[in-house]
Amino acid sequence: MSTFWVIFTGALVASSCGLVGCFLVLRKMAMIGDAISHSVLPGIVIAFLISGSRDSFIMLLGAAVIGLIAVFLIQLFSQSGVQSDASIGVVFTALFAVGIVLISLYTRDIDLDLDCVLYGEIAYVPWNTIEFMGMDIGPKAVWGVGLSLLLSVIVISLFYKQFKICSFDPAMAAAVGIPVALFHYLLMGLVSLTTVASFESVGAILVVGMLVVPPATAYLLTEKLSRMIVYTIMIGCLSSIIGYYVASILDASIAGSMISVAGGLFVLALLFSPSHGVVMRKLKQKRLISDKNKLESVI
Repeated sequence: MSTFWVIFTGALVASSCGLVGCFLVLRKMAMIGDAISHSVLPGIVIAFLISGSRDSFIMLLGAAVIGLIAVFLIQLFSQSGVQSDASIGVVFTALFAVGIVLISLYTRDIDLDLDCVLYGEIAYVPWNTIEFMGMDIGPKAVWGVGLSLLLSVIVISLFYKQFKICSFDPAMAAAVGIPVALFHYLLMGLVSLTTVASFESVGAILVVGMLVVPPATAYLLTEKLSRMIVYTIMIGCLSSIIGYYVASILDASIAGSMISVAGGLFVLALLFSPSHGVVMRKLKQKRLISDKNKLESVI
């Protein structure tokens, strides 16, 4: 049963992260998830200092608030003329440094389990369960990630056309009256919620990897956004299943194995994608040259 819950949780994380990750890849903001994973550190510390409790929910709430602030600052700097990648780098390093300073000043003598919040282990998911009215209703991670996935599906389904136009052509979206800034912050809010909801249970490496790798792989396989989303979820779920069994065979990190499999699928797509694959393009070039030589010999 534990095997099922680990694989199911990995598939849920892949689906929730991949769904919002598709829009991040299209917007060339793929590393925003990595930025959030570092930026939330001061939020965790501040939440602990205010509440005096190491309860994971309170820490995650503080992380979510700082995650949204990080997104706002990145957008603010980008609008001020700073390149988007530089904005991401400045914000996450600055906030991460603030978190380290706060830890060194106020929590030296306290066992503040930051690893639990930031670098959780997916193998422990089946044993961290929730009880409702005396009944065990399943792992906490499944409910947290599942609810964030449900929210993302509802919001993106309701405003699919707006998100699509804003991702491909923000200028056109503004011209037809779509509030581009509103949908940007709405998407970033979903990214922050999805990222933070998964941290404690599965760890930052799995979250950041699933935000970027499956969407980037799907991007190489299709030109249509709806198909890209479907392919992303399929690739993420397949990576979770294969990665788990690879980790079992090698006795290695489950999260690391899942992302390694996803990386392997990306390499295959990069080489053999019908439209973007390196090998396929070389074959097409050879075919064109061969056809040209035949035509010249006939003439």
